[in-house]
Amino acid sequence: MSTSAVRTLDYPAQSNSDFLCLTNPEHAWFGVRVRSNCEAIVSTGLRSKGLEEFAPLYSSRRRWSDRIRTVQLPLFPGYVFARFDPSVRTPVLATPGVVHILSLGGRPEPIDEKEIVSIRSLLSSGISAEPWPFLRVGQRVNLANGPLKGVEGIVVDLKQGCRLIVSVTLLQRSIAVEIERNWIGSC
Repeated sequence: MSTSAVRTLDYPAQSNSDFLCLTNPEHAWFGVRVRSNCEAIVSTGLRSKGLEEFAPLYSSRRRWSDRIRTVQLPLFPGYVFARFDPSVRTPVLATPGVVHILSLGGRPEPIDEKEIVSIRSLLSSGISAEPWPFLRVGQRVNLANGPLKGVEGIVVDLKQGCRLIVSVTLLQRSIAVEIERNWIGSC
């Protein structure tokens, strides 16, 4: 394995009071609302504080008057996911571009770990994903075959084929990927 394929973070020696918040795999994921078009800035800021962050992107072809170009856009515009201790929110809230942490009753509301894992599986599969309107009603399935085996979502039948919708309930946002019908048996 080449050394360029492994990303390591080296932190300078600091006292405990200087370094307030390292991510612990035991901490839950939370949704962080960010200012418009600040997803990358917030993601970098959270990472620099030692927090695990996730700001998923998708490719979109955009047409200008003189050319067509592929650009990377956020799958969940206005949101970044971060794993942190909810009792230590100040480092997150002090990050430039952060508006607030998604909360219910003044307490940060965690995002289901399975939803984050499903989104990461979709993106790592190489299948094209795009934002999709949030769906409450539909058939929830667990894919049994194909590169997305084990991913859970809602199936939508379209004239062109099937799409799997994966949602983040707290954000009420979804993403869609094209799937083959035989991955789920029936659509």
